[in-house]
Parts: sequence; C-alpha cells; structure tokens
Amino acid sequence: MSVPTLPIESPAASVAAPSQYAIEFDNVSIAFDEKVVLSGVSFHLHHGETKAIFGVAGSGKSTLLKLAIGLLPADSGRIDVLGDEVTAMSEEQLFELRRRVGIVFQESALFDSLKVFENVGFRLMEEHTPPDEIEHRVREVLRFVELERTYDMFPSELSGGMRRRVAIARAVITQPEVLLYDSPTGGLDPVTSNTIIELIMKQRDVYKTSALLVTHRLQDAFTMATHQFDPATNQMVALPKGQLCDVPMSFLILRDSKVIFDGDAHQLATSRDEYIREYIS
Repeated sequence: MSVPTLPIESPAASVAAPSQYAIEFDNVSIAFDEKVVLSGVSFHLHHGETKAIFGVAGSGKSTLLKLAIGLLPADSGRIDVLGDEVTAMSEEQLFELRRRVGIVFQESALFDSLKVFENVGFRLMEEHTPPDEIEHRVREVLRFVELERTYDMFPSELSGGMRRRVAIARAVITQPEVLLYDSPTGGLDPVTSNTIIELIMKQRDVYKTSALLVTHRLQDAFTMATHQFDPATNQMVALPKGQLCDVPMSFLILRDSKVIFDGDAHQLATSRDEYIREYIS
C-alpha cells in the first residue's frame, strides 16, 4: 500500500526565525499552590527528533506539553518553540503558534456530537477552508490512519483504538511542524497500543515531524527506537540487533520535579543509575 502525500499547509503570516531546535526548555520551573511540579528543567528537541517522556504519575509529563504551547505559564525559565519564545508571547501570538503544532490529547478528546469528518476537519473549518478542499484533506488523512470508512461515523461508534487514530488524523491534517502526544496508548490493550505506535512511527519516518511523546509504556518507546516504518510494506519492521532507527529517537525521564535522564536507547539501557535500572527492568 502506498503512503499518501498529505497536503502542506500554507506558510503562516508570521514566520518564526530559524532555530537550532524545534523545542527548547531552559531552567523551567512551575508549581501549583505549594507543590513543585517542575524545577529547573532543561532539555531540547532537535528538528525531526522524537523524544519520549517518562515518569511516575504526577511527575509533570503532561505539564511539559501544556507549557510548550502556552496553555500553562511557567513560573520561571524560558521556553522556545519553532524559534518563538513562548514564555514572552501574548495570547494572540500563542494562538498563531498553536496552528503550527499538532496535539493528540489523552482519551482522544473528540467532539461526541460531531461526525468523524467534522472532528478531523474542525481546524480547517475554523479557518474557512473551501468545503471541497476540506473533504479531500480529511479523506487523505483518514487513509493515512487507515480509517477512511469511518468518515460519516460518530465517535460513539468507534473503538478506543479507532478514536485515537482519528485524533492523530485531526492532529496531522495541517501538516504541523511539531506533534505533541499525551499518552496516546493509555488505557488500550497491547495489540491496539502496537497499532497506535506503528502509526506514530509512520508519521515520524515518512514526514520527519518533530515530536514529544508522553507515555507510561517504556516498551512503546523502545519499539520506536528499534523499529522503523517501511513504506513498501506499509508496516513497521524490526532493525538488526544493536541498530537504532535512522530518525533521532531519545528518552527523557522525570523524577522529583527534575530531569534525571536525557539520552538515546543505548544510553538508557546501559545506565548505571540505580533508580533508572529499576525503572526499566
């Protein structure tokens, strides 16, 4: 099965200055009431890289994503996304930035009263894209996630895994420069989780989209690091033992409000840190 070519969104009116990184956090801290969630967090995401973010419940994984697009203001530090300083932007500027970022929320967050094509094409409708173009682009991204038959269905008629795939279609329809995945396999059975990871890998390897992936499943990220998507067979294939994927893939672990690890799969597997060794065992 050939991989469809997604339409590329017209350049935004305000083009950000070139940046070395797609996302950069520099000494970022945030607390809710008296609870410190992140303290002095620094890391960067290269263009085209996928970084998987781990940590126990409440460690600030989802908070990182919200900070990245200005849904939460940092108490201190600096955040740059696609060359823009998020921590210094107005709400109007943040709105423009978010048009360049695709987000897959926890539990899909689809509109129950809207059909699949309306959910997927929602942003295009808001931007007053011509109806014929919306239909073409919605069908194209639904083919990409292999769900074109759901075009006229409601979310209630879909399985949990299908809803996640629709959410991914909605996130990629504008061909974003950055994708943020918030626990895309949470609550799914292993077989369905594998399908979602394969789809995320497909987006990574075909379009080289920069991405932050919050997940509680270490095996998902290791699968992404040791497999790659094969357009000829339209499925992911295992790489030879010891070989990692061509597209940059890294791991970040949060503990006690700080980053305790930021590196690739080999560095993670060979870490001598006692907590990390227990975490990945």
